[in-house]
Parts: sequence; structure tokens; C-alpha cells
Amino acid sequence: MRAVGYFAENARRNGQKRSIAEQNHAFGDFCIRHGYEVAGTFLDTTDEQGATAGFAQMLHFLARPDRGFVVVAVDSLGVLGPDLGQAALKLLEIEQTGCQVLIAHTGHEAFRELVDTWADRGDGTPISEKVRSAMRRKAVRGEVLGRPPYGYRVGPRRRLELVPEEAVVVRYIFRLYLQEELGIRKIAGQLNAEEVATRRGGRWSMVTVRDILRNRAYLGHYSRFGTTVTGSHPALVTPEDFRRVQDRLQTHHGSVRTRTVQPFLLSGLLFCGMCQNKLIGVSRRQRWVTKAGEKKEASYRYYQCESRTNQSACAYNTQRAAELEARVREALKDDERPVTRLRRAGNVDGYLVDLVAQVDRVEGRMKRNRRQVEELVADAAHGHITVERVKSLGGELAREHQGLGAELRAAKDRLQAQQSEAERRKHLEALCERLTREWDALPFETLQAALRDVIDRIEVDDDDLRVYLRV
Repeated sequence: MRAVGYFAENARRNGQKRSIAEQNHAFGDFCIRHGYEVAGTFLDTTDEQGATAGFAQMLHFLARPDRGFVVVAVDSLGVLGPDLGQAALKLLEIEQTGCQVLIAHTGHEAFRELVDTWADRGDGTPISEKVRSAMRRKAVRGEVLGRPPYGYRVGPRRRLELVPEEAVVVRYIFRLYLQEELGIRKIAGQLNAEEVATRRGGRWSMVTVRDILRNRAYLGHYSRFGTTVTGSHPALVTPEDFRRVQDRLQTHHGSVRTRTVQPFLLSGLLFCGMCQNKLIGVSRRQRWVTKAGEKKEASYRYYQCESRTNQSACAYNTQRAAELEARVREALKDDERPVTRLRRAGNVDGYLVDLVAQVDRVEGRMKRNRRQVEELVADAAHGHITVERVKSLGGELAREHQGLGAELRAAKDRLQAQQSEAERRKHLEALCERLTREWDALPFETLQAALRDVIDRIEVDDDDLRVYLRV
């Protein structure tokens, strides 16, 4: 077993600053005490360029397929950030690589320590054991804590009671899945086609349908704080049907396995020419047996309209990843290809104004993303959801935060590079030339960042490709 040490300059433990030497010593003691081999150490410094360099290098190392079994050890939560919100985001980013984070001097799981710390002082309002005990007593009585699931509302006695129009939809979803054997995506598409709105008046997606099919509350059971109260409210599905649904879900998805996430080069740049929604990267794996009895397996990567993927609401706009990326490459180096330069209104400083606005927008999205993570941790601290649920729901938020961080860095780099229209054109032409010349040789991250510098958006509609450049 191997361990990675992550250190941060001026990090604190129990309010006291911890030097790099002290953090390194605690990591060494941790490895000796628990029998770990040192796989490497990574350091973030306080200067602007080194503030997150070590963390990024560590994530890159943890994502390597040959890293083997590795845990990450930190001296304290303070190493992960000056506040619990930032620490939560970093923990989720590390967890997405399949590695667990432990506190070096105790050996405890860092995520659970984060939730416990949040319960005591995370949001500035200490939660005493007396309050937590009162919440547990309410849970034992079946009284609702938090938001009721779709199909129910909170009744006068704090018990779940049916919302008739929503309960009909829940039963309909289970029937479509079990009796008509529709897949989750097709169920979402059928609900949208029939103009059945979600509780918030929005469209159904695969995630919302899947969460309903997995929710044990529809058995009439209420679970909180590790306690399950059976028969606390009207059931919407029988135990037999619920078991059959879980069996089918498990058959389709198999056992939990560590996923190797391979990013898509054009993520964030592609838009559907039919509905103007984003095209997202989708991976598919197929297995088959030839006529000769030989077993075959292959993986395929596509860009597919998000409306089609999650809501079954758009026509079949799907592009093979390698082919579409090759078309974009050709479009950039051939003047005869359909490349459109995005025109900017106003004076020569208009582009800079756009960049400043873009930086502000991305920073605002990052703040909202962080608030969502903090709300999840607060829910776990209050006992509304489990730590495992936080990790599950927070994983997507962590990936989104990473993408936003890359987008923000690219925008700031462009803002710094583009000081005048002449410099902007010179910078763009140099990037285009480098892209067409070194496409195959550039590292993935460098190539993706350069594409985002050059391209504003790409619209795809079957064979029609429109690339809008940033000039």
C-alpha cells in the first residue's frame, strides 16, 4: 500500500501554523505507523503561481492508471484550505480519483472529520448534542427533516402525506420501468413529450427519474440518522416491485467500479445546431461474440446533444469524437472551411470588456457551485443525508468546479494577453498556427486551453459545422 503526502505552506492545525517540516514529519510517522510506502509528496506555496500547482500535480498523479492503491494523507483540514467550504471542494476532487483522504496524526477519514467539524462550527451556528438528539428523536417518530421527496408533502403532524397529482407520476414511472420495460432516458423523454412538469416546473432528466426509482421512501419507510421507521406514511410501490426495480438497475449498471474519466477535447465549446443546447461527451462500451465464437470488446466516444442524452428531447445529433475533432482541426487550418469570425460590437476595447464580463460570470458560477457543495455538507452535518450521499452528489459539483477553474484561468490568461486589437490578432494567429502545426504533439491540457483561446463556440448539425473564432 502506498501513500501520498499533501502539504500547504502556512496551513493550520487547531489554530496553530504548521511548517512544511512539521507536516512532512507527521506524514512520515503516519506511513511508518500504518505500514504505507511513500508514493510521493506535493506542496502548495503561498505565492500566486504556486497556490494550487501542487494540488493540480497531485490530481494528475492520482488519475494515472498505474498508480496502484494509494491514499492521500494531510496534516489537518487546514491543509486543504483556509475554510471548510474550500476544503470540501478539494476533498471531493480527490475522491473523484478513487482515493481516500486521511488525517495523518489520527488516521481518521478526512471527509467525516470535515462533516463533524461543520456540525460544530461550519456555518457559524454551533449544533449542540442536545439539538442533534432532538433531531434524532423526531426522526425515530417519522417526523420529516428536510425536503420531502417528490410525491409527498409535509403534513400537519410533520409526517409525509401524498400529493395526489405527483403520486400518480411516481406510480407511472415505476410502471413504465417495470411493465413496459422502458429505459430511464426514454421515461424522461416520454414524461417531457406528455408535458408532465417536475415539481419546479422544469423538464425531466435521467437523474431525476433514476433518483425516484432508487428512493426507498416510496415503500412507506422514513430513514434518517441511521434509523428507519416503517409504515410512517402511505407507500407508492410494493416491496416486490421495488426489489425488481433495484435488481434491474443493478443488472444494467453492474457492481460499483472505479471509473477512469477521460476528458473530451471540445467540452464546453460544442453546441447543437438544432436546439442550441450543449453537446456533451459520452463513452460507450460494447461487447459481442463473432460467428466464430470469439469474444470482442470495443469502446466508442461521442459528442451528443445534452437534450437528447438526458431528456430525450432533441433529434439524434451525435458525432464520433475523433471524427468531429478532426473536422474542427481541418476547419482551423483551411480558409475554405466554414470558419466564422465572431464579430464584436463597439471599439477596439470591446473584446477586453467581454473578457472582463466573462471572468465575472465564471467567478459567479464558481461561487454558486461552492455554495451548493457547502449546502450538501451542512445537510450531512445536520443528519439529513449520509456522507456517502454527499460524495455521490458532490462528485458532479467537484467536476464542474474543476471545469470552471480551467475556464477562469483561460479567461484570465486571455485578458492578460489581449491588450490591444493588434496584439489580440497577433496572439490569435500565433495560436492558430501552433494548433495546426503541433496538434498531435501538444499535451491534452495545452491543446484544450489553446482551443478555448481561439474558439468561441462550435455549432454542429449533422454534416454542418460552424466554428466561431474569438476575433
